Amino acid sequence: MNTVYFNRKIDDDARREQLYAGQLYVYAVSESTNALCQHARDMAMEAFAPYDPCTAQHSMDVEDFVAVLAELKPKFIHHPKSKQLIQAILTEFNCDLDKTYFDVPRLRTVTSDGYLTSGLGYAFKPHRDTWYSPPMSQLNWWLPVFDIESENCMAFHPHYWDRPIKNSSNDFNYQDWNQTGRKAAMTFTKSDTRVQSEALEELELNPEVRVVTEPGGLLIFSAAHLHSTVPNTSGKTRFSIDFRTVHLGDLPNNHGAPNIDSECSGTTIRDYLCGSDFTQIPDDICAIYENSLTSDPNLQSV
Repeated sequence: MNTVYFNRKIDDDARREQLYAGQLYVYAVSESTNALCQHARDMAMEAFAPYDPCTAQHSMDVEDFVAVLAELKPKFIHHPKSKQLIQAILTEFNCDLDKTYFDVPRLRTVTSDGYLTSGLGYAFKPHRDTWYSPPMSQLNWWLPVFDIESENCMAFHPHYWDRPIKNSSNDFNYQDWNQTGRKAAMTFTKSDTRVQSEALEELELNPEVRVVTEPGGLLIFSAAHLHSTVPNTSGKTRFSIDFRTVHLGDLPNNHGAPNIDSECSGTTIRDYLCGSDFTQIPDDICAIYENSLTSDPNLQSV
């Protein structure tokens, strides 16, 4: 049974175990989450000036809109303040910074009414993040930057938590994606031909769980959850931030959510940075994953 826990006070070890079992954690805006979102808001408003970032799509040619995103998104990722603000969030949520590793925060955009659906505005089809080569212990942290509503939020499909889906993850290699797919994002404005993992069967997306929070509200969920971007009919571009974490204690034995249908190759293991000093995961742990531990479709977490 999947449960949504709101503002639950719980230690990180217990929270991780429940997330690995398919539960969802939602938190109201806090000092640290608001600081990260304010940082993104400031950058977005500066980048799109004189337009409101959420409605700029109605005043700009799509090529000009993409040009702004092509500069804004990497600037946000690589801004030194972005990592420091993630560190503050992990501290506030009682994570052990010496054992919690995170990847760089990404600024996502989903425009309204099909204005931009490819490249830098690509809205992912219903998917599990585990189809994209992470450890099964990966947790996703997601925050809306501006106001969102039911018509432009994220949806979860918990009836697929323990139900395998026929998918194309066996065609996905993370190292190939880094070399080609990710770098090509800004070249797509009309269609997107990059090879990405997706379901190969018709999905039953209803019933679904839609989560709407204030800007800076936080949603934490397992990378194994099937989730999707709600078709945006709100008239406003949705801006959100996501980053991912893994715990050093869970990595050696690939402890995490069960792997029921992922067959991807490669690994994201060297993307994560230590919460305390921003160093990478130790080489001996990385070697476990680089020897294809996560690509075995029959592997179940312990």
